[in-house]
Amino acid sequence: MGCQFSTKGTMEKTAADILGNPDYLAISYGGYRYNTRDIQPTLEELKEDLKILAAMNIKVLRTYNLQFPHASNVIQAIRELKNEDPDFEMYVMLGAWMDCEHAWTEHPNHHAEDLENNTSEINKAVSLAKIYPDIVKIIAVGNEAMVKWAWSYYVQPGIILKWVNYLQNLKNKGELPKDLWITSSDNFASWGGGSEDYHVDDLNSLIKAVDFISMHTYPMHDTHYNPVFWNLSEDKKKNTKLEQIDALILKAKNYAVSQYDSVANYMKSLGVTKPIHIGETGWASVSAEQYGNEGSRATDEYKQGLYYQHMRDWTNSFGMSCFYFEAFDEPWKDALKPEGSENHFGLFTIEGKAKYALWDLVDQSVFKGLTRHGNPIKKTFNGNKDSLLKQVLVPKTESAMKQQNR
Repeated sequence: MGCQFSTKGTMEKTAADILGNPDYLAISYGGYRYNTRDIQPTLEELKEDLKILAAMNIKVLRTYNLQFPHASNVIQAIRELKNEDPDFEMYVMLGAWMDCEHAWTEHPNHHAEDLENNTSEINKAVSLAKIYPDIVKIIAVGNEAMVKWAWSYYVQPGIILKWVNYLQNLKNKGELPKDLWITSSDNFASWGGGSEDYHVDDLNSLIKAVDFISMHTYPMHDTHYNPVFWNLSEDKKKNTKLEQIDALILKAKNYAVSQYDSVANYMKSLGVTKPIHIGETGWASVSAEQYGNEGSRATDEYKQGLYYQHMRDWTNSFGMSCFYFEAFDEPWKDALKPEGSENHFGLFTIEGKAKYALWDLVDQSVFKGLTRHGNPIKKTFNGNKDSLLKQVLVPKTESAMKQQNR
């Protein structure tokens, strides 16, 4: 644990230094500005984004795959910013995407891997970790690659274990930095916090093999799929609209904590002690689907802002990193549905407007002089909270939901 001295004589941070450190806030980042990944962000666009994130004290980014130039370009953008300003500091948790055999077809084989793709992803991650040891501090093998609802591509834990052990062996042989941390980033259920069918020997070995657990938790999705914490009790109807919503978002945060506890308890049952960090959590601000106005009424900027603050407060005080999902809206994620929730998890709009979660930072002028798409960073709704709140709906009561579902 602790810092290393680099060849330049400055203190170089390790993953152990930055993870769980509230001075090194983390976020999930994709810089795509259009409804297709065929249009890759330019280096200048990436640097524009990184300056905005640095102004928020974000210093650790999570990327997802190496099939596209995006991740390597993000690292190159960080290198150029460091060369321009020696005080610029930013690190990367580099994702290597994992697929099963015949992924994204009608007949995925979840018991075998796409060896060509997975080998390519790992080799590219290894190469970047060697070239940029001052930036790449973590490699994450797979993204939600073990959770069974990821039907199109998920693999068995043994596949992830194979590649984690491969990377750990490279570290042991001195072919990768010894302080590079290796993990997999997956749903809480996949880390033992769900049903017993996840509790297999390969998962237990994987938990022992990674340097830390990167766990995903999404209460927003469960406002539809498992709304045990979401619907209002009848005795809350007398409270004000904002009091009702504030209470529900607090319950959502506590639901996320319960999922963390389920993973921690499973890990302890194996006799393992190591860090758990939140590899992903987030809350969409728009949804035309089951999370929107005709469904669980979960999605708007006010609820998103409350959830963001709760998660930052909890993880910072608990000594955990939270790779909050995500920095900017990405319209490629649900390109055929502009109001699909996957397009609207960002804390900033595509144009660079700061959503409600960040209005206080705009007031503090932290984004002064910074732009996205040439646009200065301004508040959504022109900063008018009353206008924002007109779009905010209170979720239905328990009795109303039961009546609706009859």
